Amino acid sequence: MVSKKIILSILLVSFCTSIQAQKYFTKTGITNFKASVDAFEPVAATSNSTTAIVNTVDGSFAALLFMKSFHFKVALMEEHFNENYMDSDKFPKGTFKGSIVDFNFSDLSETEKEYTIKGMLNIRGIDKEVESISKIKRVNGTISLTSNFSVTPQEFDIKIPNIVRKKISERINITLEYELVEKK
Repeated sequence: MVSKKIILSILLVSFCTSIQAQKYFTKTGITNFKASVDAFEPVAATSNSTTAIVNTVDGSFAALLFMKSFHFKVALMEEHFNENYMDSDKFPKGTFKGSIVDFNFSDLSETEKEYTIKGMLNIRGIDKEVESISKIKRVNGTISLTSNFSVTPQEFDIKIPNIVRKKISERINITLEYELVEKK
């Protein structure tokens, strides 16, 4: 009876350890957005502190970033972004929850493979279903994920004043660059 308990305990510990090892994450993911119109000053920003996690068993994927982590070349743009457009004090973060379609961790190699990511993007408290093609590869024990997609300000109830409407693109292009390491 004692040996069965020991074996069961060892199996349970092994199972818990293997579940833990099936997630890859980053706290330094890069998220860029560009909302520029060619004739005007670039409207673009970068966040270097996106948190993202991938479950390598089922392909679930989630990301979180704080709006105030976006930095612009022009400080006044950053101030307007946070105060006037994103209302960052009221809606401090953006999230994505979804999955990598047909994800198979064992198929990953140093050669990029395209996967579709589908899920719910939440910005300013508004959910929008998004889908994008992502390139994923595994190099030196890390997962590299790059993707891009676009949204409109109207989809998230972002009001663009008439005075600057022609200076901001109708579509906002978002680019993701994440290097995820095994969660231990």
